[in-house]
Amino acid sequence: MTVPAWRVFEVEVARLQRLSPSFVRVTFTGKDLDCFADNGYDQRIKLVLPLPGSGLAYFPCTEDWYAQWRGLPDERRNPVRTYTVRAVRSASREVDVDLVLHTNPGPAGLWAAEAQVGAVAALIGPEAGYPGDHGGRDFHPHHRSGPLLIAGDETAAPAIASIVESLEPSAQGVALIEVPEAEDAVRLADQTRAPAGVRVSWLARDGAAHGSWLIPAVEAAARQVLGTAAASPSDLPDVDVDSDLLWEVPESGLAGAAYAWLAGEAGVIKALRRHLVSERGLDRGSVAFMGYWRLGRPEL
Repeated sequence: MTVPAWRVFEVEVARLQRLSPSFVRVTFTGKDLDCFADNGYDQRIKLVLPLPGSGLAYFPCTEDWYAQWRGLPDERRNPVRTYTVRAVRSASREVDVDLVLHTNPGPAGLWAAEAQVGAVAALIGPEAGYPGDHGGRDFHPHHRSGPLLIAGDETAAPAIASIVESLEPSAQGVALIEVPEAEDAVRLADQTRAPAGVRVSWLARDGAAHGSWLIPAVEAAARQVLGTAAASPSDLPDVDVDSDLLWEVPESGLAGAAYAWLAGEAGVIKALRRHLVSERGLDRGSVAFMGYWRLGRPEL
């Protein structure tokens, strides 16, 4: 029998931990989670949320779940959201997922705020028995010796924390994370472990606009990481982040080049993309940009 790269894991909430004012860690458990692949870095998964009154009764827990899910009537279609794995403990059959508690939450935020131990859900994630590359990872530094520039907002914070904790001890670079409140920065900094050569800075907005701290911090870090070795600035095709997805994940780059990974609010990431490539001249093959969400657009 062919082993699929991804599968549906039926789970329930084992523990809830309030990490900071804006973040909650949900520990899921399930009878098959010993088969959940631990790939580290920014491994994406899908979280399937229960429907009031019916839970997961209508969700198709099959390999072709997506097509069947799309075909369901609206009232029977469970909300499905994308998150990053924070930790996998196969022996204990547990997976941690960190969720942001937004000011104006959508279905996932509401569920996270109200979830209790024993609540049912499903994770769609990588199957450990699959022999190939599962996909769903966007952090692809091409040359381990090159300096790293990693940055994002609160929606990217779990991915960045997982990335820096997955790096080799010899890694060098900077990680910048903008979060809503100062208390988020203090408490999350104490829980993140990075190699000695990677400086992790948590930047609190405290009511300021998105990107107010992240953009200048990335620009300053780019001067430090890139120095004067950047190539000539190059033109970039424009991306309308109000109608198009900003998502560029190269898998090849210049030998010895710095590598940048940036994710978060699409308008902020577009500005950083323009600065690093068009103004600083960083090779496009060495920069991953991901617009996780768009300001003013409700969570779907």
